Amino acid sequence: MKLLVYSHDAFGLGNIRRMVAICEYLLKAIPGLSILVVSGSPALHQLRLPEGLDYIKLPCLGRDEAGVLGVRFLRTEPEETVRLRSELIRTAAAHFQPDVVLVDKKPDGLKGELQATLDWLQRQRPQTRLVLLLRDILDSPEVTITQWQQNNYYALAETHYDQVWIVGTRDIFDAPQEYQFSSTLRAKTRFMGYVRRGQGLRTPQEVRQSLGLTAAQPLVLVTPGGGGDGYRLVDSYLQSLAAMPADFNLASLIIGGPEMPAHQKQSLLSRVQANPALHWLDFTDDLASFMVAADVVVSMGGYNTVGEILSLRKRAVVVPRTQPVEEQWIRAKRMAELGLFAAIHPDQLTPQVLAQAIRQELCQSARDTQAGSESASSPGFWSFADYVLDLNALPRITEAMLGLLLSRSVCLAEPIAV
Repeated sequence: MKLLVYSHDAFGLGNIRRMVAICEYLLKAIPGLSILVVSGSPALHQLRLPEGLDYIKLPCLGRDEAGVLGVRFLRTEPEETVRLRSELIRTAAAHFQPDVVLVDKKPDGLKGELQATLDWLQRQRPQTRLVLLLRDILDSPEVTITQWQQNNYYALAETHYDQVWIVGTRDIFDAPQEYQFSSTLRAKTRFMGYVRRGQGLRTPQEVRQSLGLTAAQPLVLVTPGGGGDGYRLVDSYLQSLAAMPADFNLASLIIGGPEMPAHQKQSLLSRVQANPALHWLDFTDDLASFMVAADVVVSMGGYNTVGEILSLRKRAVVVPRTQPVEEQWIRAKRMAELGLFAAIHPDQLTPQVLAQAIRQELCQSARDTQAGSESASSPGFWSFADYVLDLNALPRITEAMLGLLLSRSVCLAEPIAV
C-alpha cells in the first residue's frame, strides 16, 4: 500500500511537521504501508523521520512576511522553479503509483504546481484516491472565499478529490460554513479533531538537568516556530525580563528556529550569551520534551505549536502573527476566549504587557496543572475550564485512510459530529 503526501511549505515549518506527525502515526498503525513525501521544506532533513517514509525534496520557494513568493536558493525565476517542481511531482506520482494521495491545504498546489499531477492521475490512474487535508483555519472567511473563487479551488475540490479532512473541530471554527462550501463539498468533508502530540523523548528531569536548572527553578520556553518572523517575539521577551521580580529566579530557553535570518539571530544571541539564566537552541525535533519541562510557554500561534501546548496541558502566552494571513489570530482569539491559554494581539505586544501575562501564567501554572490532572475527561480529550477539546485526529485519520487503501470505491462516512 502506497501513500503519496504533498506538502509545499513555502513559509515556516508548520505544514511539514503536521504531515510528518500524521505519517508517523499511519506507519505505526498500518502494516506494510509505504509513504513518499514530496515537499519543498528545507527542514525535512532535520526532522526525525520514521521507517517506511522517504521524501523527494523540491527546490525551495519561500514567502516573505508580506506573502511575496520568491526562490530561496536557486538563481532562477519563480515561474521557472514552479515548472520544475511541477514536473518533479508528476514524475514522482507516475513512478511511485500511489493508492492514495494526501494533499496539504492547496487543492492544486503552490502556484498550481500540482495540477499536472492531478490531471495525470485522473487520466492514467483513476483508482488512486485523493484527499485534501485542511488545517482548522486557513484565513479570514472574506480572504479565503475570494482566494478559493479566484483560484477555482471549490470546483477542483469537488471534481478531483474524494474526501476533505479538516484537522480541527466545528465548535472552534466551522470551516464549511465560514468558507461557504457547497452541499457537494460538505458531503465530502469530515472534521477529524485536532492532532494530539506526544510527550517527547526525554523526561522533564533530564531536560532540566541538561540546562543546569534546579528542580524548583521556573522555566519559560520561548518558541517562535520556524523563526522566519520570530525576531520581534524573542526581542520583546528579552526586554520583558527586566520587569520580572528578582525572586522569581527565572530561567529561559529560546528555540530561535532554523529560518531566523542570520543577522537577527546574532543580535539576539549576543544578549542571550550575556545572561547565564538564558539558553538558546537553533532547532530541535523534540520540542515536546522541552515543552513538558517548562512551566510556561511563550509562542506564536501556529497550528502545531498550539496543538502541542494543548496536548501537553501547558500554561502559555500566545502572540500570533496576523500577516500575511489572519489564521493564527483567529485561532488564538477563539481558544483564549475558552480559557485554554492567554493571547496577546501583536498590535498590543510590548515588553510590559508580555511580562504581566507571563507573571500571571507562572503564578497559575501549578494550580492549573493539578486541575488538568484531576480532570475526568475521556481519553484523547483535554478538559479545562469546562471545555473539552477533541484531540483524536490521528486515530480518525487512520480509520479513514484504511477505508481508502482497502477499497477502490469511494469510502465516504457520515461527517463526524463535534
